[in-house]
Amino acid sequence: MGIAELIILAVGLSMDAFAVAICAGLSMAKTSLKKALIVGLYFGLFQAGMPLIGYFAAQLLANAVSTYSHWIAFGLLCFLGGKMILDSFKNGDCPESEQSLKPSKMLPLAIATSIDALAVGVSFAMLYVNIVPAVSLIGVITLVVSMLGLKIGGAFGAKFKSKAQFAGGVILALMGLNIFLQHFQIIGF
Repeated sequence: MGIAELIILAVGLSMDAFAVAICAGLSMAKTSLKKALIVGLYFGLFQAGMPLIGYFAAQLLANAVSTYSHWIAFGLLCFLGGKMILDSFKNGDCPESEQSLKPSKMLPLAIATSIDALAVGVSFAMLYVNIVPAVSLIGVITLVVSMLGLKIGGAFGAKFKSKAQFAGGVILALMGLNIFLQHFQIIGF
C-alpha cells in the first residue's frame, strides 16, 4: 500500500471523528485552539491505536488466514464503508454526550469512532503494511481533520455531518474494492 493510498484511507477513517467533532463544535459557545487540540488528540490517538491493536491481533492469526487475506481485507473495508454510507442517511441530531470535553464524554466517543480502524489494522496485517508509518499517518490526519471539524461545527452547524460520513464510507469501500482488484490483477487505483 503506497503513501497516496494510506492518505486516502486515513482521510476516510477520520470522517467519523470529523462528524463527531462538528457536533462538539455545535455545542460550544466558542471554539478555541486548545479545545480543538483536545478533541484532535482524543480522536487521533485512538484512530492510530486501534489499527495497531488490530494489526498485532491479526499477526497472531496470520498463518491461519493468509490464503484468504485479500477477501478479509476487501470484506472488512466494504462492510465498514457501507455502514458509514448507510449511517450518513440517518437524520439524527448530535447526541448530548458530545457537548463536553471531559474524559468521561470524550473517551467513549473516541473509542466508538475508531472501532472501524481496528478492522483496518487487521487488513494492514494481511497486506503486510509497514504499521508504524501507517498508524502515524492515520493519527496525524485524524488529529488535523478533527480539529477542523470542531472549528467548522462552531462556525457552520450540522449540515456537514452526514456528508462527511458518506464521503468516509465511499473512501473505505473504494479502498476495499482496490484491494480486491489488485489481488486479481484486474486494475488498481
